[in-house]
Amino acid sequence: MTGVVLSDLIRMRRRGVILSWLGLTAAFTVLVNFVMFSVVPLDGTPTTDGPGVAFPTADTLLSSNGIVAGLGTAASFFGVVTLAFWALTAASDYSTGLVRILVAAEPRRWLLVLGKWMSLAAVTAAIAAAATMLNVIVAPMAAQAGGYSPDAWTDGTAAVVASAYLHLYLSLLVWGTIGLALATVTRSAGIAIGIGVGYVLLVEAIIAAVAGDVADWLPGSVLTALAQGGNSTMSLPAASLIGAAYVAVALTASFTVFQRRDITD
Repeated sequence: MTGVVLSDLIRMRRRGVILSWLGLTAAFTVLVNFVMFSVVPLDGTPTTDGPGVAFPTADTLLSSNGIVAGLGTAASFFGVVTLAFWALTAASDYSTGLVRILVAAEPRRWLLVLGKWMSLAAVTAAIAAAATMLNVIVAPMAAQAGGYSPDAWTDGTAAVVASAYLHLYLSLLVWGTIGLALATVTRSAGIAIGIGVGYVLLVEAIIAAVAGDVADWLPGSVLTALAQGGNSTMSLPAASLIGAAYVAVALTASFTVFQRRDITD
């Protein structure tokens, strides 16, 4: 198992996947903080959410949780980026023909899938940590630019940041596992990424417009609630349970398809 995990990590490093993933996540982290503090009014007027974005209230931004609010605000965008890089990593084994060599060297196919999941989970943990640290650095500057003076941010900061990191990481883990399943089924990074982006920006937004109660149980809403540590739509325990179910279904699909697929075609 260790050899499988290390092999995947080495290949990701050589292709520059990790640096690209980190750079895109960092860009979103900076952008969402400045946008969030600019569009959420201090007078408490509700802000209309956009596709993949769930803006907090001014009270939340002024509370101790405000310093990490950006992580939950754009949780779906962070999730889609994670889905994309998991899918890219998984699908590249097919596009390069490497999968044939891997299967010949390790006939236990389930081990290859599990090893890839573990390696990507480890990288995702590092990406989530980097996003959390960058958010803590950028948030005060974005708040000042938006006219906010959040005095409560000094209250229990370490616990708030640690909790935000854990919730973000868990939500990204679910998004990534879905990306792994899509890439395993389609054998195409482009198709998998297209499905993920199209779903967040279009499909779930349409469902939310016509059937709001149903949309609350869909991946985008559930994983946003998980990244936010629970919200008015769904509690943290419920979001965690449904997120775990998504992981179980996606991993089962990945194992089943990869085990039965004819790798020689």
